[in-house]
Amino acid sequence: MNFDSLGLKAELLRAVNEQGYTQPTPVQQKAIPVILEGRDIMASAQTGTGKTAAFTLPLLHRLSQQAHHQRQPRALILAPTRELAAQVNENLRAYGRHVKLRSLEIFGGVNINPQITKLQRGIDVLVATPGRLIDHMQRGTVDLSKVEFLVLDEADRMLDMGFRPAIERIVKVLPKKRQTLLFSATFSKEITQLAQNYLQNPERVETAPPNSTVEAIAQQAFRVDQKQKREVLSFLIGSNNWQQVLVFTRTKHGANRLARQLETDGLPSAAIHGNKSQGARTKALSEFKKNKIRVLVATDIAARGLDIDQLPHVVNYDIPNVPEDYVHRIGRTGRAGRDGLAVSLVAGSEHGLFEDIRKLVRVDIPTYGVEGYEPTEPLSREAGKTPARRGRGNGGGRGNGNRGGGRGARNSAGQ
Repeated sequence: MNFDSLGLKAELLRAVNEQGYTQPTPVQQKAIPVILEGRDIMASAQTGTGKTAAFTLPLLHRLSQQAHHQRQPRALILAPTRELAAQVNENLRAYGRHVKLRSLEIFGGVNINPQITKLQRGIDVLVATPGRLIDHMQRGTVDLSKVEFLVLDEADRMLDMGFRPAIERIVKVLPKKRQTLLFSATFSKEITQLAQNYLQNPERVETAPPNSTVEAIAQQAFRVDQKQKREVLSFLIGSNNWQQVLVFTRTKHGANRLARQLETDGLPSAAIHGNKSQGARTKALSEFKKNKIRVLVATDIAARGLDIDQLPHVVNYDIPNVPEDYVHRIGRTGRAGRDGLAVSLVAGSEHGLFEDIRKLVRVDIPTYGVEGYEPTEPLSREAGKTPARRGRGNGGGRGNGNRGGGRGARNSAGQ
């Protein structure tokens, strides 16, 4: 199947072709025709599956079919984070470059006045984080009375972040007659309840088994003491000449500290998290995409929605407390059929957490040791137990490691 067979108008197909895409992904094949028919949809799609285009393309198609001369937005897209909101609007602009539609993203952490000015000028599509949209509603600077399309993007993450009351408040002011599109990585009980409340006889689209990971991603782990993680990370990046590495930490403080330490090791790095200004986060992401910095250290929430083409490496520096977050993390690599490598550094106190992940993804992830960094910490057998403390990492290793475990690496378990 190609994009020509999906029923999209020529201007959109031209833009898709200019972006270098020829074959729609499974979620695009299933979702686009349903949305074009005007039906509500409840779609399960992991990061990196092309889900953003799965709703932006048919949305642009339907909006461009009829002239609109009012200032109020006709489509509202809710996203959990600033980065995802910006990324969605970037997609709207790229795919809508040949149709006369106006879009705007609004989120917190930046001056609200320029957003008010743009809203007053009039837009067709509004992409918003729930918190900032509530701010505009309270100020009376946004009118949602003409919304015909509502998209809940990464709805599971919005619920995880406590946005349910905000979503309920927003939906209350929307017209009852509308098309609603819900996209989520999983269909949890909470997501199903949300769909029952806001969707009308939705078409359910599932493109992969629940909690499945992208098949193109190679996964491996290294057993290492917490205090030696920084050395091992530098070791792996350095001698493999990894040029673009997204590293996940559990805390904002940990992200800042690790980025500074990697800089000391001679690896250009930056950290992004909720305490960083929007300008700093945008700059860091831009420099990472342009290969001006080698390592981007991020917390889970800050990285949500990042769309980086051809990202080759993701590292779990801290093993996530919630196994599903592992799926979200490694979904940043191996996009669009390209190879990707996801590496986890597992301390003894994180053994139980990592076993939870193995059970979830149903993959026997090979685990290695690194010569010169033999672990001494006992293994925690208690699944789901959060490590009580984390060491600070020291030294400045320059290292090795590759898809097969690397020079100096040996297999110790999990083959």
